[in-house]
Amino acid sequence: MKDRTDFFAVWQPRILSVLRVVVALLFMEHGTMKLLGYPPSEMFKGLQLFSLLGFAGMLELFGGALLVIGLFTRATAFILSGEMAVAYFMVHAPRGFFPVLNQGELAVLYCFIFFYFATAGGGLWSVDQALQHSKRTNSPP
Repeated sequence: MKDRTDFFAVWQPRILSVLRVVVALLFMEHGTMKLLGYPPSEMFKGLQLFSLLGFAGMLELFGGALLVIGLFTRATAFILSGEMAVAYFMVHAPRGFFPVLNQGELAVLYCFIFFYFATAGGGLWSVDQALQHSKRTNSPP
């Protein structure tokens, strides 16, 4: 039983990092679609940068990039969690109560995954972790 506990203790912070990177890359696609037109979508053609959707695109692109590398993970994830809560209640909830019917499942998932990152941090493979390790090794005794 000890080996199993050790396995999970060793891999939990690593898998957290993998989850962070994968989720952030998927999230960044929403920003690239809005701001850069890639992948192309008719829905966002002619999007104004200084609009609510333009602001959302900036959060998705730049916040996603920060999460990919794991820099300012907790603060960034908290902001993105809030963005997804706002997106859900502004866009999806008015369409109906059930997320499966109002197409808000992804917004809910992102909201809670980002909220988890806001509390758990970026994991072992993150710039945040490297900076924290650097501070510990360079601080005077």
